[in-house]
Amino acid sequence: MDTITPAHLTPGWTPASWRNCPIRQVPSYPDEAKLAAMEARLTRFPPLVFAGEARRLKAQLGQAASGQAFVLQGGDCAESFGDFTANIIRDTFRVLLQMAVVLTFGGAMPVVKLGRMAGQFAKPRSSDTETIDGISLPSYRGDIVNGPEFSAQARIPDPTRMEFGYFQSAGTLNLLRAFASGGYADLHEVHRWNLDFVEKSPLAARYRDLSARIDETLAFMGACGLTSISAPQIRETDFYTSHESLLLPYEQALTRLDSTSGEYYACSAHYLWIGDRTRQLDGAHVEFMRGIRNPIGMKVGPSMEIDDLLRLMDRLDPNNEPGRLSLIARMGADKVDEKLPALLRAVKAAGRTPVWMCDPMHGNTINTAQKLKTRRYEAIVSELKSFFAAHAAEGTIAGGAHMEMTGQDVTECTGGARGLSEADLGNRYETSCDPRLNAEQALELAFFLAEELKTRRAKRPSA
Repeated sequence: MDTITPAHLTPGWTPASWRNCPIRQVPSYPDEAKLAAMEARLTRFPPLVFAGEARRLKAQLGQAASGQAFVLQGGDCAESFGDFTANIIRDTFRVLLQMAVVLTFGGAMPVVKLGRMAGQFAKPRSSDTETIDGISLPSYRGDIVNGPEFSAQARIPDPTRMEFGYFQSAGTLNLLRAFASGGYADLHEVHRWNLDFVEKSPLAARYRDLSARIDETLAFMGACGLTSISAPQIRETDFYTSHESLLLPYEQALTRLDSTSGEYYACSAHYLWIGDRTRQLDGAHVEFMRGIRNPIGMKVGPSMEIDDLLRLMDRLDPNNEPGRLSLIARMGADKVDEKLPALLRAVKAAGRTPVWMCDPMHGNTINTAQKLKTRRYEAIVSELKSFFAAHAAEGTIAGGAHMEMTGQDVTECTGGARGLSEADLGNRYETSCDPRLNAEQALELAFFLAEELKTRRAKRPSA
């Protein structure tokens, strides 16, 4: 057997080299010894995901980069320790499957399913402090750091929360793997995936028609001998997890050297991304991410300059590996037409082939008169339309969509088929951070995306 040598590793990089770089969005832990002890403890824990799974995802993302697949990435804005129930996990997984089926049939291509689940516990903040009624406290940075309650005790960053986050992620992953491989994802059960409120939705008839066509296809396949028993692809699905790589002590503690390849993988999730607030070229987050071999993403906001983007791509993906790097555009509906085309042109001219994805959520957040954050469904659709149009104009590939959504019947985003208004937001506004599409709105968005994919396929030149 060949001996693993340092030649396999990224030059000048170690899992801890980020500690020598300037860092943003970092919690201020009052007890450094307690933090160090927790990091050491996590280092001994088993990995949550495996290098081979991450490599398989990277290969599938490579297909999306060339237009042979489409990436569907969705889940909570920030997972909550208090919402750790089988039903919540199941319902989000189920809606993502429903969306994927719509996209697969509409777009006639595989869908890479990527959940913002099993680790999306940390959140960047625009300010280090939050002030209410004249009292200022440290900002809530996600359950893996501190508590959402507005009290001095709850807002103290606590390293023991990392251990709780690890075990909750392990439990979520265990259930997701069971759902994905244990028969719950069987296409023959598509009618069971319909949540009760979908049947009452204006989309119900349209979805029933799609289900009927799927049934006809499955019946034909069965007549040809392709059943759930003979074709595992019918009863099983690949499902991957992802989160923002924000809390670097946690990420380093779960980074492992793969004995097969001799490369380092972050084993907290299959896929990690860098946020728009932490993408500094010389910063700690870019330094950490350049050395792990997972497929990775980077948010690209309206402040991104062409030269900065190209330098970041050189740092994060120097070999232009298929599926290695996803660029997740999050411009806002009012800025995407102005900002995105020039970036697409520059990346294409540089010979780069990232997976271009659209996050139509974060650039479209507004505050209501009641001081609630919300997002208009119509603005979300508008940004996606502009995203697809820009790629069509520049001759590049629109490879995926990244959204904050839930399987619950929440009222956090306005608009959609049922026409939720600001007056409806108080009915079930449950997010701990940013507003999410509910299951019905998410499914409606899948129909829109399927039409876009169908249009793109029709215009594609014949081979």
